[in-house]
Amino acid sequence: QVQLVESGGGLVQAGGSLRLSCAASGRVLSSYAMGWFRQAPGKERECVVSFIWSGGSTYYADSVKGRFTISRDNAKNTVYLQMNSLKPEDTAVYYCAAKVITTPGEYSYWGQGTQVTVSS
Repeated sequence: QVQLVESGGGLVQAGGSLRLSCAASGRVLSSYAMGWFRQAPGKERECVVSFIWSGGSTYYADSVKGRFTISRDNAKNTVYLQMNSLKPEDTAVYYCAAKVITTPGEYSYWGQGTQVTVSS
């Protein structure tokens, strides 16, 4: 079992920055895939970033490439999503998710979400 707790959301003006955190507990994450997802009102959930905790390539959605950066602190079992040059269309609830690498399909574990609002 993995518990995920997001933090760092808030209200920011367009062009500003926010850093989201996802603190994971309960399991060693080296064999896990992690992801940041977002869901805006009336829209489907979108994968923003995904990566393998132990290393390897990172996927960024085209909509955030060059603006969002993922990083992690292994000692703290924490993943960070640095979001720069924010746009109003980035407004959404952001979720951290995890699953064992070999698990097909949907992510198994989800945080409670943190609201990001970008004003124009």
